[in-house]
Amino acid sequence: MELNQVEATNQAKMKWKTQTAKAPRRPRDFWGLALKEAQMKIERILNIVQNVKQICKNYVVLIEIGSFYYCYGKDTFIISYLEKYKIKILENNIYSCSFPKSAYNKVITQLEGKKINYIVLDRRNNYEEQEKSNFKNLNSYEKYYELGKAENASKIRIEKITNYLNTHSKDKELINNIESLINERRKI
Repeated sequence: MELNQVEATNQAKMKWKTQTAKAPRRPRDFWGLALKEAQMKIERILNIVQNVKQICKNYVVLIEIGSFYYCYGKDTFIISYLEKYKIKILENNIYSCSFPKSAYNKVITQLEGKKINYIVLDRRNNYEEQEKSNFKNLNSYEKYYELGKAENASKIRIEKITNYLNTHSKDKELINNIESLINERRKI
């Protein structure tokens, strides 16, 4: 009898260990859902930026999201030009740039020094206006947009090529053609 009780206890322990050792299973489409949610958030943010841009046309729109500030579209060229932050290309060729909260005062000082209109929105408070600066006729938004666009033109072309190559990395013929082109240029 004692042997059966020990055996039953051991089986119960094994069953308990296997049940607790299993990680909770995620639904099969969890990552697909997470990606869709992220895309929906970005689309919502972009819609808000577009709405703000209709009212405040030549303003840099900064949005506080977590521990970073983000800007989109033309504004990225200005922020990148002033502070040398990297421009990212999102889906549908939408440009994005971000910087940490710790750099906020530095960026705002640059915008004010260059007399560029800006508006800061807080995502936590339903995109409420946090801060706004309007230099009226002295606004130099377009000037710095053009300077930033010219400075980043080749970087953006390279980024687009890199993104294309990353999505087509299994196309061996494409990779071979690019390698041969690079090798031909090196011979010169």
